[in-house]
Amino acid sequence: MIEVFKTNVRNYQHALMLTEQMTKIFAGYEVNFDLQDCDKILRVKCISRTIQTSSIIEFLRDHGFYAEVLEDSYS
Repeated sequence: MIEVFKTNVRNYQHALMLTEQMTKIFAGYEVNFDLQDCDKILRVKCISRTIQTSSIIEFLRDHGFYAEVLEDSYS
């Protein structure tokens, strides 16, 4: 399963710190940011279980950042 989040993370150092902490806290998650994207994308992948979207959003909020699930849009 893959979840994509829109964030307000703009700094590469913040993204690196968040990525390192998230992979420790959320075992089994693969985490990466795409700060080049206009939505400052956070992608979370986990093949062993469902991704806890509310926990991811809360984690970022606790670290001073905003995140929301980016819904699929098919035209």
